[in-house]
Amino acid sequence: MKRAGRLSFALAPVLITAAVWLAAPGHAPADGKGGTTSAARSRAADGAGAERAADDRAVAALPAGLAAPDKKELAQKILASAENSTLNWREAYGYIEDIGDGRGYTAGVVGFCTGTHDLLALVERYTKAHPGNGLARYLPALREVDGTDSHEGLDPGFVAAWRHEAGVAAFRAAQDSERDRVYFGPAVRLAKLDGLGTLGQFVYYDAMVLHGPGTGGDGFYALRERAVREAVPPSEGGDEKTYLGAFLDVRRAAMRSGDHDRDTTRIDTAQRAFLDEGNLGLDTPLRWKVYGETYHVP
Repeated sequence: MKRAGRLSFALAPVLITAAVWLAAPGHAPADGKGGTTSAARSRAADGAGAERAADDRAVAALPAGLAAPDKKELAQKILASAENSTLNWREAYGYIEDIGDGRGYTAGVVGFCTGTHDLLALVERYTKAHPGNGLARYLPALREVDGTDSHEGLDPGFVAAWRHEAGVAAFRAAQDSERDRVYFGPAVRLAKLDGLGTLGQFVYYDAMVLHGPGTGGDGFYALRERAVREAVPPSEGGDEKTYLGAFLDVRRAAMRSGDHDRDTTRIDTAQRAFLDEGNLGLDTPLRWKVYGETYHVP
């Protein structure tokens, strides 16, 4: 999440993540494969069943890809370069601020928001595992403000409580777990089912965080459906570079749909650059630019 006052044009898009997820029908992360509709894949995910089990076996048989520890760490760094203008993604655990976007407080590693349900879900899960935590007393207020930009019942102590709790290893782990449950895991799983390598898995993950795992509007699953109409995914016999190019085109158009001047360098001089180089494995060393700043991972 970009800090207010630094490249503020990049703030609002990141924060739609939970909002789109909450608004989407069923608002549960869905998975897909080839031309299968996200709605059908969502039913498979929710109901388990033979199709879900077959997909699980298929994913388990594939290389770890972005889920490998070193690649997952790399993914967080690349994401943080666009979200926070840093490679040190762990510095965001204690971040909390109302940036005036109508979603209340934004906090943590992927911008959980008090107004878009995902922060509430995080604190509820954390409290179930750790009942005596410093945020538990705010659960009634968090439920009341869910879906609004209100701070009622949260001020004046919630900000300090969040920052203090971020010093607790269990809460940092809870943030990681919620990030993986809602964004990273579903994105990597679907990318593998679509036949994509490590770069493609990151492209899906970044899109999941930026656009939110929604099936309507410009939610991630809606964008994927548009991309599938433009190019055939590798799981269906298509060319990986061609498909990823189409997906990035769809993403870029969605980012600029409400603002023609919207900065899209997280695509143009980062993900597109990796694709143009043919680095489908997201192999290091990597050099890229976001918002004009250059980053390097040896």
